Formats: sequence, C-alpha cells, structure tokens
Amino acid sequence: MRWFLAVLLVAGSSSIAAQSPTISVSGAVPHALTLTARDLAAMPRTTVQASAHDQAGTYEGVSIRDLLTRAGEPSGEALRGAELAKSVIVTGADGYKVAFGIAEFDPTFTDRIAILADRKDGAALTGNAAPFELSLTGEKSP
Repeated sequence: MRWFLAVLLVAGSSSIAAQSPTISVSGAVPHALTLTARDLAAMPRTTVQASAHDQAGTYEGVSIRDLLTRAGEPSGEALRGAELAKSVIVTGADGYKVAFGIAEFDPTFTDRIAILADRKDGAALTGNAAPFELSLTGEKSP
C-alpha cells in the first residue's frame, strides 16, 4: 500500500478580490485542513535564511511540521514504522509538484527547516512567489 499526504498550495483567484489565498492539507491525514492566509498569519511564525533563484533572503511563514501536526500527523518518537513510509506531495498553484519523505519535515530526523513562507525580507511575497512559497534551509531553489 502506498501512503501519501498532499499539501496543496492554492492561490485565490485574482478575479475575485474578496477571495483569500488558501492552502489545503489532505490525503492520508487524520484531519484534512484548509487554511486561509489570515489563518496562517495567526499561527506561530518561523523565520529562515534561504535562497530562491540565486537570491538569499529572510523568509517568514509557518513551519511545514506545524501544518502536519495540525493535520494530525505524528512527530518525534511517534514517527515510526509505517508512518515513516509516508510521502508529502506539495503542489503549487501552478500545478508544479514535488515529493518529500515525511521525516524531512521533522526535527527529530533533520536540522533543516521547511516553511510555507508568505514574506521575504519583511515584505509580502510578490510575482510568481506570491502568495506562498515553500522555503527550505539548505536548498538552492524554492
């Protein structure tokens, strides 16, 4: 049996000004989530130094581990056995997908930090990076 989690990053439609960008955490999770930009802004914030497209910056957002915890995924010592076989599939608003092992987001297994960033160098993300960007310490590209 193949296990996976899906973290779907979806930008709100620009044609509907009142619609807020959202993200969804779904798939093989105990508690599926859909969070707005406002929900994410109210969660604990993490800041990392990371590079995107050869430009270093200070990124701010919500830890991917925090999102997985809110979705009911185990962490730390509870992340064992079949739970370690799970993959996290991150899908961007443009349909681009990337896969990670769930342990890649857990501080018991790695010192790298992954966040769903909504700010860079103190300002909201712009252009293709907006409204959210997956930023990982030690990566060369977002």
